[in-house]
Amino acid sequence: MSDAIDRAVSHGASRDPAADAADGAGPSPFDPGLFDWLEAASPEARDNLPYGVATLGTDGRVEHYGATESRLSGLGRDRVLGRDFFGTVAPCMNNFLVAHRFATEPDLDAVVDYVLTLRMAPRKVKLRLLRRADAPRMYLVIERRV
Repeated sequence: MSDAIDRAVSHGASRDPAADAADGAGPSPFDPGLFDWLEAASPEARDNLPYGVATLGTDGRVEHYGATESRLSGLGRDRVLGRDFFGTVAPCMNNFLVAHRFATEPDLDAVVDYVLTLRMAPRKVKLRLLRRADAPRMYLVIERRV
């Protein structure tokens, strides 16, 4: 885990995700070191971020659904944990812009202007798609303040 923290710090993220969780801080959704910070962070630290984060296994199943995303989407964690994110939780993202990129790009760090449409009036957001070939998790970051 210290390697992930060292990489995150080298990209400008905080040295201590636990301390970030305690004071409500954390990297911006567009921070170059965000992937490493998320890998090193506890679920509690990810819950304290002011933007949405869905942690997915490489099979697309939800491993962690951040508290902010749960609140803003209106989807309780009990309804999403362990489920196929693109097939069941957010089928509006099951397309070439989002799901296809996670499925076909082993190393992915992309920001996508997007419009959420499931269960809500259309809402402009920025998505950050994060994946590394050597990591067991992928991250979908949702920034609604655009």
